[in-house]
Parts: sequence; structure tokens; C-alpha cells
Amino acid sequence: MASTLLRRADARRTANAGAANPAMVLAIILGCYLMVVLDASVVITALPDIRTDLGFSPASLSWVQNIYALAFGGLLLLGARAGDLLGRRQVFVIGITIFTAASMLGGLAQSETWLLAARAIQGVGAAIAAPSTLALLTISFPEGSERTRAIALYSAVASAGASIGLILGGMLTTWISWRWSLFINVPIGVVLVSLAPRYLPETERHTGEFDIGGAATSTLGMSALVYGLVRAAETSWGDSVALLSFALAAVMLAAFVAIEKRARQPITPLRLFASRERVGAYATRLLMVGAMFGMFFYLTQFLQGAEGYSALKAGLAFLPVTLTIFSMVKVVPKLLGRVGPFPVLIGGLALALIGLVWLSRITAGTDYWTGIALPMLLVGGGMGLAFTPLTQAAMAGVDNHDAGAASGLVNVFQQLGSTIGIGVLVTVFAAASEGTGAKALIEGVPSTIAVSAGLIALALGVALVLMRPLAASSPSPIPQAAAPVAD
Repeated sequence: MASTLLRRADARRTANAGAANPAMVLAIILGCYLMVVLDASVVITALPDIRTDLGFSPASLSWVQNIYALAFGGLLLLGARAGDLLGRRQVFVIGITIFTAASMLGGLAQSETWLLAARAIQGVGAAIAAPSTLALLTISFPEGSERTRAIALYSAVASAGASIGLILGGMLTTWISWRWSLFINVPIGVVLVSLAPRYLPETERHTGEFDIGGAATSTLGMSALVYGLVRAAETSWGDSVALLSFALAAVMLAAFVAIEKRARQPITPLRLFASRERVGAYATRLLMVGAMFGMFFYLTQFLQGAEGYSALKAGLAFLPVTLTIFSMVKVVPKLLGRVGPFPVLIGGLALALIGLVWLSRITAGTDYWTGIALPMLLVGGGMGLAFTPLTQAAMAGVDNHDAGAASGLVNVFQQLGSTIGIGVLVTVFAAASEGTGAKALIEGVPSTIAVSAGLIALALGVALVLMRPLAASSPSPIPQAAAPVAD
């Protein structure tokens, strides 16, 4: 008993010490999250150079991106539970260390296998570190305007990370080498690992049983689901291997739910799905990310393949989205305080929908400023408005013991959204285009963006049906997690 009280007192002192410098806490958390989010897209503009240097075949080239998504998505729930059991700061540091080392290995890659192995290890590190970021944020900032501003910045990184990756990848590939899209993580990772023990609060470790059954079935189920989506995008939705992966995912995830119902200390407490608002936030996030990431994926190819943009110019073309998202950081907390989260969310989704419908009219020779930049401003504004209330709703009312699991689920649905979005749009592109090269892009890309708009429309419907109770709440930000250390 005495040792337990001493451990809790030590955890409180550590948490208070970390919170004494909120700017550093926020910088470390955002720096980590930006790295793991943008690494899903930073290689997109570098893929042609990677193929030339390492001899990738057209079929295997997509795995430079996909294997990162597979490892990241498959291990997220396990990473989230590890933070709850072992202490989130410690797990955060372990994850970033693995991610940084893998980035160095990837930048030094001399073969296809070498690079793919490094990207897989990067995904493992990201899955370990990412769930702790949002959990650490919610325990480091007191409920109210301070936490709302922190979550607004976190949401901006989550929503703008893919476009930042495209810009950064284009710059580094054009100016130096594709290898620097991986090397760039090394100095940042070293700084984060050195600063985290000094500034981040540590959470109390929880002893007890480790849910081995839940860990195994969730990892196998998520990995099989992500692999099936990737495989279907590469081949077809009727591919036997893809269908087998989906079947395995269904069996494993059903077993996971059954195990979690009986587990005394589940890896993912099913009570997190008891709230309609939280479930709506997860589903809306999945659809939004699917629409946005799919649009980024195909618009990048259109600009380079049909319009003749360089990797750098294609990356810079996404600046309107990135800048508008970050410009919303100061606007969103004020709007949340005045009108409440639900109107802000619905307004953001509607704005993004208008922007994507406008962007879907793109054709060869479309003027950049009127046909691409302006609709992307609307898309960026909509994303910047919507992601903060979605993130708040996903963490609202979550006990500190479940903060890691809830944060992990936010990342799970974000990762699944990007994978599903690309998988769906690959099928749409194949059906809408009959030619090859630039001709195929001109024929197919407008249809893929139109379907992205459809995904946003569906997200709007989900939010209206499942998250409407938020409209009845106070205009103040949604209540957040409890104090850092539970008694």
C-alpha cells in the first residue's frame, strides 16, 4: 500500500514538473506526431527517384508507402495499451528511438529489401509512439481554453501532415536526394528523445494481467485488414488473396471483441464505444481522412503526370491546404467558445465538400489559381475547422486509465481512413480511365476527386446522425479527460 502511494506521489510530481513548461511539452508532442503522420506521404513525390535508384518494379514500388501503413495500422492498439501499462512517456521515447533508427537505415538503403524493411520498422516505431501523443497532451493541459488550443494545434498537424509531407518530400527530392526524406527524421528524433524525459510528464504504470489474447487478435486482425485493402488497391477487390485477408481480419476482429468482453484488463476497453458521439467522431474521422488522403494521392500524380509539374512544384501546389489548416488554429478555439463544437464541425465538413466538388472539375490545362488553389483553400479551411471538434469528441469524458486506448483508436481510424481512401479511389480510377499515362490521369482523376467529395458528404451525414447531441451542449469546449493521475 505504502509503495503504491509513493509511486502515485512520484507520478504526480513528475507530471507537474512536465506541465511547468507547456510550450516545450506541446512542441515535443507535435514534433513527434508530425513526423509519424507526414512519413505516410513524404515518399510519394520521391517514388520515381526511388524506383530508379533501387530498381523497384512498378508493382513493388507502392510498398514503399504501403508497408509503413501496414506496420503502423496493425500495431496501433498494442502500442496504445503498452503506454497505459508501462508509462506513456517511456513508451513514447521507445517508439521515437525505433522510428529514428529506422529512418537512418532507410536513408542508407542500397536495395529494395533494405528500404522496405526499414519502412516496416518505421511503422512499428510510429505505432508505439503515436498513441501516447494525444494521451500525453490531454493530461498535460488543464481543461478549458488552454487544452482547446493545444488540441487545435494537434488537429492541424493531423489534418495537414499529409500535405506537409508532399511539400517536404518534393523539396528534399528536388534539392538534395530522396534519401533526405528519411534522413530528415534523424536530427528531429534525436532532439525529441533527449528532451522528452526532461519535459514530458510520466503517467503511473499499471500492474496486472496483460491481455495477450486481445493483443494477438487485434494485431493480426488490423494487419490483415490493412493488407487486404492494400492488396485490393493493387489488384482488384475480387482478388483471392485480398478476400482471404478480409476473411481473416473479420475472424480475428470478431475474436478480439469476444475476448475484450471477458478480459479483466482489456487492451481496448469496449466501453469506449458506448458513446454515440465518440463512435460518430471515429467514423467521421475515417471518412474525412479517406477523402483527403485519396485526393492528395491522385492530385499529386495529376500535377506531375498530366500537367508536367516537377516534384518540388507539385509539393508546393498543396500550400493553400497546409496554410489554411494552420490559419484555423487561432480561429477554431474562438468559434468553439461562441457557437459550440457541433456547428463548427458541420460547417467545416460543408466547406470541405464545396471545395472538393469544385476541385473535381479539374481538366488538362486548368488554371492553377482559379481551378486548384481556390478550391484547396476551401478544403483546407474545412479540414482545419472539423478536425478539432472531432478530436475533442473522441477524447471527451475518457478516464485517464483509458486515455492511451482512446488515443490509439483515434490513430487507428485515421490510419484506416488513409488506407481505405486510396483503396477505394484506385478502383474508381481504374473504372474511369481507359488510356495510359497522362491520358489516364486526365480521364480518371476528376472522378476520384468526385468520389472524395462523396466520402465527405457521407461523413457529414454520419456527423448529423450520431453527433447531433453535441448541439445541445454548452458552447464551451467539450469536457476532457480527468486529472493526470487517478487515485
